[in-house]
Amino acid sequence: MRFFFAIACAVSLYGAAPKLPPELQGIGIDQKLDAQVPLDTEFVNQDGQTVRLGAYFGQKPVLLAPVYYRCPMLCSQILSGLVAGLRPLSLKPGRDFNVVAISFDPQDTTATARAKRDNYAHSYSSKAGVRGWNFLTGSPESIRAVTEALGFHYRWDEKSKTFFHQSGIMILTPEGKVARYLYGVEYQPKDLKLSLVEASHNKIGSLTDEVLLFCYHYDPATGKYGAAVINLLRGSAVLTLLVLGTALTLMWRRNLAEDRRMLEGETRT
Repeated sequence: MRFFFAIACAVSLYGAAPKLPPELQGIGIDQKLDAQVPLDTEFVNQDGQTVRLGAYFGQKPVLLAPVYYRCPMLCSQILSGLVAGLRPLSLKPGRDFNVVAISFDPQDTTATARAKRDNYAHSYSSKAGVRGWNFLTGSPESIRAVTEALGFHYRWDEKSKTFFHQSGIMILTPEGKVARYLYGVEYQPKDLKLSLVEASHNKIGSLTDEVLLFCYHYDPATGKYGAAVINLLRGSAVLTLLVLGTALTLMWRRNLAEDRRMLEGETRT
C-alpha cells in the first residue's frame, strides 16, 4: 500500500511518470479548464439530505475535493493539506467560498461523510463551526457525471480493497466551471488564495490580491502560481516612468518658480 501511495504522490507532483505499473495506468487528472460540472446532479449531504450540486454554487467560488472517506492514507493527506493551506487566509469558508468534498466511493455513507466534515471543519477552526464545509456521497451515476466533467480518473483495486487515484483539488467559479487545478497533498496559501480570487472574478479578496494576480501567473503544468516575468517587467517599467515623470514635474515646477522670482526681482529693480 505504501508503495502505491508513493507512486501516486510522485504522479501528483511531477505529472505522468514513465513506466507506471499496470495498476496505475490510466489513473490521473486530465485538465478540463472552463469545463462545466453538472449542477443538476443529485447527492446526499452529511446530514442525510438529498441536494443538487448546484446548491453550493451561484454566489461564491467552490473548492472541490474528490476523495473517498474510507481511504486509509492519501485522501486524509489531501484534506489535511487543504486545511493547513486555508488556515492563514483572510478568506473564510462559508463567507467567501464553499468547500465541497465529493466521495467517489458509492459505498461511503452519510455517517462517514458527517464524521469527516466535523473532523476537518473543527481542525480548520474550533470556533468557526461547520458553515461552508460540505461532504457529499452519491450514486455511481452521479459520481461518474462529476468526475468525468473534472477529468478525474481513478480505479478500484480488488486486491488491496482501495481506490487508486491521483491527489489534487479543483477551484470552480460560481457558475460551476473549472477554473484551476492544484496538485499534491500540500497546498500553498498563496496558490489557494489567488485561485479563489481569480475564480470569483475578483469579487472576493483585496486590491493587493488583484495586484498579486498581475504579478503571478498560473502554470497548468504544475498547478501553481509563479512570478510572471513579463508582468513584473511591465510593472517595473511603469513604476520607472512614474518616478521619472514625478521627478521631471518637480524640476519643472522648481525652475518655473526660480524664473518667476528672477522676473519679480528685475521688475522691482
